[in-house]
Amino acid sequence: MKNTQVFPPVSDKFPVMMHGADYNPDQWLRYPEVLEEDIRLMKLSGCNVMSIGIFAWAALEPTEGTFTFDWLDQLLERFEANGIYAWLATPSGARPAWMSEKYPEVRRVEANRVRNLHGMRHNHCYTSPVYREKTSIINRKLAERYGDHPAVVGWHISNEFGGDCHCDYCQDAFRAWLKNKYGTLEALNHAWWSTFWAHTYIDWGQIESPAPHGEYVVHGQNLDWRRFVTDQTIDFCRYEIEAIRKAGSALPVTTNMHMFEGLDYRKFGDLLDIISWDAYPTWHEHQDDAELGAFVAFYHDLFRSIKGRPFLLMESTPSLTNWQPVSKLKQPGMHKLSSLQAVAHGSDSVQYFQWRKSRGSSEKFHGAVVDHVGHEHTRVFRDVTELSQTLAGLVEVVGTSTPAQAAILFDWDNRWAIKDAQGPRNTGLHYEETVYAQHRALWSHGVPTDVIGSEDDFAPYKLIVAPMLYLCREETGKKLELFVENGGTLVATYWSGIVDEHDLCHLGGFPGPLRNTLGIWAEEIEGLYDDDRNGVVLATDNPLGLAGTFESHELCELIHPEGAEVLGVYTDSFYAGRPALTVNRLGKGRAYYMATRLKDDFLDAFYGRLAEEAGLERVIDTKLPHGVTAQARTNGTADFVFIQNFGGTPQRVKLDGQSYTDMETGDAAGDAVELGVNGIRLLKRQAKSWYNKYGANKQNG
Repeated sequence: MKNTQVFPPVSDKFPVMMHGADYNPDQWLRYPEVLEEDIRLMKLSGCNVMSIGIFAWAALEPTEGTFTFDWLDQLLERFEANGIYAWLATPSGARPAWMSEKYPEVRRVEANRVRNLHGMRHNHCYTSPVYREKTSIINRKLAERYGDHPAVVGWHISNEFGGDCHCDYCQDAFRAWLKNKYGTLEALNHAWWSTFWAHTYIDWGQIESPAPHGEYVVHGQNLDWRRFVTDQTIDFCRYEIEAIRKAGSALPVTTNMHMFEGLDYRKFGDLLDIISWDAYPTWHEHQDDAELGAFVAFYHDLFRSIKGRPFLLMESTPSLTNWQPVSKLKQPGMHKLSSLQAVAHGSDSVQYFQWRKSRGSSEKFHGAVVDHVGHEHTRVFRDVTELSQTLAGLVEVVGTSTPAQAAILFDWDNRWAIKDAQGPRNTGLHYEETVYAQHRALWSHGVPTDVIGSEDDFAPYKLIVAPMLYLCREETGKKLELFVENGGTLVATYWSGIVDEHDLCHLGGFPGPLRNTLGIWAEEIEGLYDDDRNGVVLATDNPLGLAGTFESHELCELIHPEGAEVLGVYTDSFYAGRPALTVNRLGKGRAYYMATRLKDDFLDAFYGRLAEEAGLERVIDTKLPHGVTAQARTNGTADFVFIQNFGGTPQRVKLDGQSYTDMETGDAAGDAVELGVNGIRLLKRQAKSWYNKYGANKQNG
């Protein structure tokens, strides 16, 4: 959370909500009538910006050193003449065949040490000197030609970075990265605990990246490889940007991220001017979309929190995908709801893949604004056009902040380490699901929430939730202890404080650096089978004011209070009656500990009570029905409130007595709003006092 209410728009060229799609005119160069028709349809739909050139390298450089920019010149001239703008992509996401043939080193080598053939996309080595040189040349030429073009608003760097390469260049780079980190083999061997199974290294050249037919069980090595892959990918991205900057273009840069596990996206934050990501939920997979709506909200919050400012929804589908197990159409209302959900959580755009359906190859049946029929008389085109009208009325929302007093602690290296732990439940520790469940409980109460990392500032928050903080550095433990001492509320769970940054177990008792803060010692942890159940019965007259028995499953820790108060105990097994839920008072704050995995019924009640105790403001001070959430953006004077219904049935939401105006109709909202299935209401009110004091709730004044 940054102490700012309004940020400058992404582009001064048009300070409005961006609405558009990935556009691939290079696929239609033999059909000039299609390219002309696209302009008419873009204007008719209200779309104002397109991402172009993402996979156009073969059209831009058909043979080595021969560049063909005429088609792109003409396209941008048409855009400028018609008030349409472009995110101009660097084409490194997929390279031309001539490069793979002449320079085989650019082709990625998999973990099995086999070099790939030409094909697919993202099939390249980020370390290859040739690939970097060729990328630099095409980027520089694009920047020299279009870096100050009136229709270009920014640079779309590559596409969905991901994957790793295990070629000789990458092996050398990995060893150099390790030398820089550890300095000596002695330090590396200790950090990796390489004496286990006689894995001690005596020469840097002996170290290889993890391989299915080689080393893959040294957890510290696996962790460092993943960190190296992130750093090397960032270095390649930086290399791309430097080529653009050297050519004189100062336009903002972004790269579209996804829900890929393999890259620590938070580390891209300082490199990019704006964060963007691609969202493809499987809407309508279940009876209602409440859980999925909260899941998508988590990722919106995550990507917004990387820079603490508005982000861009760079890709979504206006209808369906063709690569998920089942291709469901969006039901009536879902396109508007899911698109404005992104805006509610901080996006200043709604972008799609794709503008026009491809005629051939793997995504020819992927959803698009313009279908193969080629005209505007489709349900999807109407949905997109209607959304344009709504977005056009949200100009004053552009650049506004999404303040939060609560935060979820979510680290990539913790995620990687947990999945490599080999115990206590190899059928699934369900780290992400645990994180989502905590976030979902706050979302269901309409409590805005950031998703932060251990290196972020904790002071702006009243509540920090740290689910399964398995990898906990000493400094993270100290930061959380200070946060609580200064008046913050911390919630931690089982399987926390187990290992350090090298994936070495903390000695002296778990939860390691969190032991004093939480006031407990975790002696043992038991993994349960899928059909096993335990429960937690809450103590009579406990400080939370909650009562009852709640089911738990999957993981149960046996803990000993060391100053913490017991709020609930286990109901079953040989450890029935032992503590399962505690609170420790430390300084001015409190630290709660859940020793077992509890379900949504408990989490809903717990976080509802905690929101009151910690003084968290809800967007609307009212009880929200199942599947309904309220999120807000603010400029410090006015709040823009988005009430969203993912619950699968019509709902009525009672408002909290403030004066609300419907942003779409201009009418007073009254004392309640009606939400249809997949319904959303956009309201405006005077900013709440906690927004006006944005940043004033810091624990250290």
